[in-house]
Amino acid sequence: MRLSLVTACLNARATIGEALASVRGQTRPPLEHIVVDGASTDGTLEVLERHRAGLRLVSEPDAGLYHAMNKGLALAAGDYVGFLNADDLYSEAGVLERVAKALAGGADAVYGDLVYVRREDTRRVVRYWRSRPYAGGLIERGWMPPHPAFFVRTAILRKLGGFDTRYRFQADFELMVRLFLKERIVSVHVPHVLVRMRLGGHSNRSAGNILRGNLEARRACRENGVTVSPFFVLRKILSRLPQFFARPPHWAPPPDWPPP
Repeated sequence: MRLSLVTACLNARATIGEALASVRGQTRPPLEHIVVDGASTDGTLEVLERHRAGLRLVSEPDAGLYHAMNKGLALAAGDYVGFLNADDLYSEAGVLERVAKALAGGADAVYGDLVYVRREDTRRVVRYWRSRPYAGGLIERGWMPPHPAFFVRTAILRKLGGFDTRYRFQADFELMVRLFLKERIVSVHVPHVLVRMRLGGHSNRSAGNILRGNLEARRACRENGVTVSPFFVLRKILSRLPQFFARPPHWAPPPDWPPP
């Protein structure tokens, strides 16, 4: 089984080094780590050059985050592919080993849990996104697995055309609609924190972006022929509130992670 990872970045000098280190420190390294840089100007490329060993690097202008991810998907040689954001990191050294074991049963996709952490302190958990095994009706209520903790067959993703770049904030949710409701993928949930995600990312940077993203999610359902409740947006927003009060029961940030 071969895993490919794709990281899209633009002016991510402050965080990209930790993301790369969390991949490099895995007990089961990926087949390849593809980094698609959007022609950064803040010193990101200098950081990438210091970590160049084992990377497949592309640096050129692109049309945004999801376009960059599609470029990485086109290059992926693995049987399965995952996407790690430039300001996120794997939670510990055994993440990809857990993923590989879960995929050994022949599933189309595997996903785990995720914690949101402070940008300046990735050991400080702010939200706990506890996922669950997929069941019918979840997508229609706005559910999706945490995208940075999601791995899927590369061939299926290419068959579907990757991310729909018409969506600025919720192309990942729109892709999940097609994967679960149209492609009917077989998935496995790993009940373990796989990713630490910094607050202030692309879709949750502001209240305005959160609202726009949820409106895009409703549009994604409708454009794919999925009927949703008139309260879809409100329900999707409110479903996040428990994440602020929950904490992962069996996981704590390793004190020496990521490696230098």
